[in-house]
Amino acid sequence: MVTKLTADQQRRVGDIQQFQKVVEHVAKLVAELNSNRAAKATFIDNICESIARQLSQMRQRALTSGVGTIADVAGAMSVMAGRGGGIDMKIRGLSDGVNSLRMQLDQALKQAMTPEPKQPPGQPH
Repeated sequence: MVTKLTADQQRRVGDIQQFQKVVEHVAKLVAELNSNRAAKATFIDNICESIARQLSQMRQRALTSGVGTIADVAGAMSVMAGRGGGIDMKIRGLSDGVNSLRMQLDQALKQAMTPEPKQPPGQPH
């Protein structure tokens, strides 16, 4: 059975799918960071800056779309990626954050795709 989604639900599903694409890109960058632990500091810094930029932009979009706590997690991860500190701690924190974002987005997608209960005619929403 195909369920019809409202226009608002379709927009929300589209937003969540865009967030999932960003999270997958960030996951690839974190994996690249992990595999290049011994690289030059400038190379590591460039990867970290890219991760921080992606997450910061995602945070801004998440704030306007109101998708759960995605904005909070993305913001914290952006700060973590942009700060100095141990590479091991940074990789562990970013990996955990990516997993958290994936779970939250999966849950948000399930909620967005759940059909809204039908209101009887004449009933306020």
